[in-house]
Formats: sequence, C-alpha cells, structure tokens
Amino acid sequence: MGKSKTRILRKGIQNQLQKLSREDAIRGVVSYLNSNDNNSAKDLISMFGLQADEILEAGASYESVVAIKRIFM
Repeated sequence: MGKSKTRILRKGIQNQLQKLSREDAIRGVVSYLNSNDNNSAKDLISMFGLQADEILEAGASYESVVAIKRIFM
C-alpha cells in the first residue's frame, strides 16, 4: 500500500476514535444490550474498559449485563 493510502486510512481511523467519548460508549453499550446486540456491546466494553456498575447505572437491564458477565472479569 502506498504512503498516501496509508495516511488516508490512519487519518480516518483517528477521526472516528476522537469523536467517541467514554460517555458515548456507555450509552452505546446500553442501547446495544437493550437491543440484544451483544457482540457490538462487547467490542465497546473491551475498547474502553467499562465496568458493569457503569453500564447498570446508565440504564442497562440487569439480565443483559449478567448475560455478558465473563467480559468484566
């Protein structure tokens, strides 16, 4: 891959990650868990190192958090 393509890809990746804050990630995890999209929720949890109590306080159901409890250990 050429230098230009590499630079464009890195710039795009950095722009996406700068726009996602920890609070946005928590809200995203809650919405993913409430809609039963566990894979996307697990990705955000592992990326930001979120804890179960943070997600519960944001409004996720207890059952959905218990269903993915292995990721918090």
